[in-house]
Amino acid sequence: MKHQWRPMVAADLPEVMAMAAVVHAGYFEEEQVFAERLALFAAGCWIAERTDGALPPQPVGYAVMHPARLGYPPSLNSLLHTLDDHADCLYLHDVALLADARGAGLGHALLAILREQMRHSGLTQAALVAVHSSRPYWEAAGFAVLQQMPAALSEKLASYDRQAVYMVMTSTDAIG
Repeated sequence: MKHQWRPMVAADLPEVMAMAAVVHAGYFEEEQVFAERLALFAAGCWIAERTDGALPPQPVGYAVMHPARLGYPPSLNSLLHTLDDHADCLYLHDVALLADARGAGLGHALLAILREQMRHSGLTQAALVAVHSSRPYWEAAGFAVLQQMPAALSEKLASYDRQAVYMVMTSTDAIG
């Protein structure tokens, strides 16, 4: 099976919601959150598809990222209203892959997209909140737990689960 990422469009939002319900049960976000991220920063919204020759491509995952301030991610299920003028990192807001798409190289391909978007945006840092015990995956990808967390960040993390951690990746090749 072949898998690939393509830019997200508004017509993908019902599929995004269906995949989020499967992959991120317990971390509900309304469709308007995804629609707003797409409207504010379309370059950071992606759909993973399985492409099997004669069959129409089938969505198997999605990713949403946008510029933000390091250490200050938006709360779960909240609107941004606008991108932060003082953004200093690319925040990987959400990644979801259906079980049968895992191990197909989509994570590696997404990291290449993330790095390219960092370069394009002139950002040298990326951040995310690791949930579902995904910390080892993100560490292997070059992310590390932020050691000095603002109190507000600790409160936000508590709304996810006890294992949620805020992670940062610095890329010296992001600018250039």
